[in-house]
Amino acid sequence: MKRRTHLEQTRTSTMTSLALLCSLMVTTPVFAQDHVHSNQISPATLVRDVQDATRGFLDVNNLPAGYQPLFGCVSGPDHGAMGIHYVNLALVGDGRIDPSQPEAVIYEPVGKARRLVGVEYIVDAPTWLADPANNGLPPQLDGQAFQLVGVPNRFGIPSPFFELHVWAWRDNPRGAFVDWNNNVTCERQ
Repeated sequence: MKRRTHLEQTRTSTMTSLALLCSLMVTTPVFAQDHVHSNQISPATLVRDVQDATRGFLDVNNLPAGYQPLFGCVSGPDHGAMGIHYVNLALVGDGRIDPSQPEAVIYEPVGKARRLVGVEYIVDAPTWLADPANNGLPPQLDGQAFQLVGVPNRFGIPSPFFELHVWAWRDNPRGAFVDWNNNVTCERQ
């Protein structure tokens, strides 16, 4: 009798363990999927936030003071383009990232008109890295890491800088944060 009770307890314990293991196997993909899904929401959220912050930039003639066109229309070396960057140099040099105040606003030329296609956040790398609050890490905006552009660079900027493009007003088939956009062209100037 004692042996039978021990065998039943072992069997019950084994069945309970198997049931727990099966429930973990069933629910784990759901948790993993939710985690992946939450990461997929971030780009859409950042793009929407940039759109909300830059609605006032839709008309190039109404840009806030300090923005000026630099570099002409920037075309890709192999494909796509960026467009015409209207840059606020005071914001570039302030060492801060403010989603509501992009350092550069990017327009695609359409004849003499300009169509807003995206923005670029830019921060001087030595200034950013010197700030102890940044822990020596590159900037991020809603989980999107900035890229380091060293010296020399195609713009002739004498200091390394961090940058992040956000194609908030023109879809980019390669991704919302990729530098070159195949849907932007400098051909229609």
